[in-house]
Amino acid sequence: MAKVKMPRFMISATGSGCGKTTITCGILKALMNKGLKVTAFKSGPDYIDPMFHSKVIGAKSRNLDVFMLGKETVKFLAAKNSAGVDVSVFEGAMGFYDGMGKTADASAYDLARTCAAPVILIVNGKGAALSVAAQIKGFKEFRQDSHIAGAILNNVNPMSYAYYKEVIEQESGVKLLGYFPVLEGCNFESRHLGLVTAEEIGDLQAIVEKLAAQAEKSLDLEGILEIAKAASELEYTPQKIEPLGKVKLAIAQDKAFCFYYQDALDLLTELGAELVPFSPISDKHLPDCDGLVLGGGYPELYAKELSENVTLLAEIKAALENGLPCFAECGGFMYLLERYVDKDVAFNWVGALQGETAMTSRLTRFGYVTLTAQEKNLLCGAGEQINGHEFHYSDSTNNGAGFLAQKASGKGEWSCANVSKTLYAGYPHLHLWGNVNFARNFIKACVAYAQQK
Repeated sequence: MAKVKMPRFMISATGSGCGKTTITCGILKALMNKGLKVTAFKSGPDYIDPMFHSKVIGAKSRNLDVFMLGKETVKFLAAKNSAGVDVSVFEGAMGFYDGMGKTADASAYDLARTCAAPVILIVNGKGAALSVAAQIKGFKEFRQDSHIAGAILNNVNPMSYAYYKEVIEQESGVKLLGYFPVLEGCNFESRHLGLVTAEEIGDLQAIVEKLAAQAEKSLDLEGILEIAKAASELEYTPQKIEPLGKVKLAIAQDKAFCFYYQDALDLLTELGAELVPFSPISDKHLPDCDGLVLGGGYPELYAKELSENVTLLAEIKAALENGLPCFAECGGFMYLLERYVDKDVAFNWVGALQGETAMTSRLTRFGYVTLTAQEKNLLCGAGEQINGHEFHYSDSTNNGAGFLAQKASGKGEWSCANVSKTLYAGYPHLHLWGNVNFARNFIKACVAYAQQK
């Protein structure tokens, strides 16, 4: 067991849509403007919010998911990625207590208590007065270990904040750390998987600068830092990773394929992989590699461009037929099928797997799952498990049967993933720190492939 002094705090909220991400980005930039080194974390499986954090702080933001990683690994990764920084900023997901099903498991609250992170609660103050105090008091006292240490009011004007601040603090027992007014042009747009990605917002830096200026004006940044510095030492169990050999992994990274957990990529690197980014949209050839990683994203938005890159499609198909190890999840799995169908129009994709994919009108098989291997495959032996997550509006005619997915709630199970000794291709997203042996087996397969070339 190790201990580390780690100044930290979490920005959470009473519910989705309260402004967590915009305020978090403003605070991150404002702290950087003070000359502080910061790192950022996102509660849960969301890929998109960390992209915004990364654009703000100039370094990769990390996901800390209690269900997919387990509490000990969460604490280890929090400590590991906070080394050498002045303050670590956590952003919660959904409402503070919203977890799996009817429980608070895997919620922002669950992460806060796991990492003993003081919580600053965002409350939408629009159209409310003393009721704000009732909300804050209710959230703080709902659990004895809530760790709620302060609150920020969003969508309020300075006069209202000044008028109600004292009574809200008296009635709730929680210090108010400032407010945010309604800021025109500073909301991030959404689409079917959540916010649009940071890369798609051309004036993102201008928006962030405006948010930071507001944070410096109307938030008690020194009070926030005092809360962070008062956090107790974080206890964690160190985990050691040994390299298995040097290999090159081609990794799809562009507008169509951009959903990756940074810690999982770092794990592959620590195991000996050199990551070689390429774009399935624009690159005509597959890089020289010993393995292939195809992450999730929005391939359906770029179906035409992907289908027109026929040379790369052919090279990927030939490489997989020749035994190139491949890890493909969600959008990456879709890309390996024969075609994507948009209404009456079909776009030919890789064709390494039989079948086609298309968008549906609603989320399909959404939520946390435990995956159990039904046969030996690229990542593991039969019977081995890893926790994962599904979040997609598409479906396919060939979802595979290499794993059995069981909902974390226990209500529902289904077959998923096309597998072989050189392939994992399925809808579930995995965080490889959830079972490090899955990552080790992938790298071992890549090492074996490199030796045979």
